[in-house]
Amino acid sequence: MNANIVLDSFALVSFFHKEPGWEKVKEVFYGLSSAKQKALLSIINWGEFYYIVKRRVGKRKAEESIALLEQLPVTITPVDDALVKEAAEIKADYPVSYADAFCIATARRSKSEILTNDPEFKAVEHLVAVIWLVEDQTHSGHEERCDTTKLKKNR
Repeated sequence: MNANIVLDSFALVSFFHKEPGWEKVKEVFYGLSSAKQKALLSIINWGEFYYIVKRRVGKRKAEESIALLEQLPVTITPVDDALVKEAAEIKADYPVSYADAFCIATARRSKSEILTNDPEFKAVEHLVAVIWLVEDQTHSGHEERCDTTKLKKNR
């Protein structure tokens, strides 16, 4: 059974790299497991998560992260033509990345809330409900909020 939560790659990166808000993601995963439910993750956002981790800490760690992700209460959702069109329309109308547009379209289709801390989602809060990892939305995206010196030490 699936819960009404769609994961953005931002939430997964926060969780795997213990960045701000990772504890909230942990709580969500614990709650889902306890309820025997799963969050949804678009295959597009799965790919986004993989490339972000690979860019930051290399292919081996990216592969390990994917293996760990498979053990979490997460269902990877495929895309179809209708979802691609909806994501493209969202991307055309709002200042979000194309991958985020798939997350939004997946959440709309499944009537779910999005778990993220990506400030781009502020522009679409009228389209979908957003569960913010932390209250302060002043940081600006995956690349800038990563302290690569910490990540290299953890290799």
